[in-house]
Amino acid sequence: MIFRRFGPPEQVLNLEEEDLPPLAPDSLRVRMIAAPINPSDLIPITGAYAYRVRPPRAAGYEGVGQVVETGRERRAWLGRRVLPLRGDGTWQTVLDCAASRAVPVPDSLPFDQAARAYINPLTASALLKNTHVSGLRVMLTAAGSEMTMLLAHQARAAGTAALTGIYRSHGRKACLETWGMHPIHLDDVDEIARAAVSTDLVFDAVGGRLADLILTHLPARARFVSYGLLSGHPIKRQDLPVRPARFHLRDHIATLSDQDWLRGFAPIWPMLRDSPLGPVTTFPMQRWREALDYAATPGRATKPLLTFNDDG
Repeated sequence: MIFRRFGPPEQVLNLEEEDLPPLAPDSLRVRMIAAPINPSDLIPITGAYAYRVRPPRAAGYEGVGQVVETGRERRAWLGRRVLPLRGDGTWQTVLDCAASRAVPVPDSLPFDQAARAYINPLTASALLKNTHVSGLRVMLTAAGSEMTMLLAHQARAAGTAALTGIYRSHGRKACLETWGMHPIHLDDVDEIARAAVSTDLVFDAVGGRLADLILTHLPARARFVSYGLLSGHPIKRQDLPVRPARFHLRDHIATLSDQDWLRGFAPIWPMLRDSPLGPVTTFPMQRWREALDYAATPGRATKPLLTFNDDG
C-alpha cells in the first residue's frame, strides 16, 4: 500500500507489487499478519506533516508479523512474532526490519492486540511516565478512542482525583461513564468551559477550537499537554497563562537508544493485559477501500484491522 503523492488517502493510495530485495545481514524478513488503521496512519498521507514525511512511501506505522527469513547470525528469530517498527511502512505483505529494533511479542498476546501495541500504548505509557497525575483533576479530549481509554485506565490507576472526557459520538457516553469519566459532549461548550475552570491537567489529541476553548478557561496553575491534532487545525491561543506543551511520539523515540526502545515495551504487555484494547473488524488487504470507509465511519464500535494472510 503505497502513496506517491499527497492527497486524500482513498485517492492517492495504491496496492502495488514490488520484487523483494536481498535481505541485509542485520535484518529480519517479516511476513505481516495484521495492521490497524489509525488517524496517525492517514493524516501524513494528506501532506499534513510534509516537513518530515515524503512520498513515495509505504503506508502504515504499526502492526504484527512473523519472521520468515534471517541472516546466519539471527536464526533464533525464525518463526517468532514481532513488531517490525521504525522502518518501512507496515501496510505490506512482507517487509524487512532491523533486528536490533524488532520487538518480540509475548506468545500469549492475541494478534489483534499485538498489532496495536505500539502507537497508543507507548504514547500513553510515555505521557504518564513524564507527567505527574496523582491527586489531579484530569481532562481528556477525543474520549472514547482507544488511546484515551488506555490513558484513562492508567491515569486512574496512578491516582487521579477525577477524570473528564470530551467526546464526539453520542454512543460513547455510556462507555465513558463505565470507565469512570465524567462525559461532556464536544458541542456543549458551556459545560466544557465550566469543567476547564477546575481542571489541573489536560491531555489533548484534538487541537483547534476545542483546545483554544479549554485553554481560555484553564486556571493559571494548570498544565496542557498536546499530543495530537485530530481536528487538523493548530492551537491558536498562545497568549494565555497556560502554554500548551507538545508531545509527539516520533520525537520521543528519536532520543532512545535501541536498548531503551526495546525496554520501553516492558510496561506495555501488562498494560494490555489489565486494560485490553477493544474489538476489531478485519479486512483483507485487497479490501482496503472498504477498510478506509469503515475507519471514517462516525461512532463505529470497532477498530479496522488490515490482514495480510490466513495465519492470524
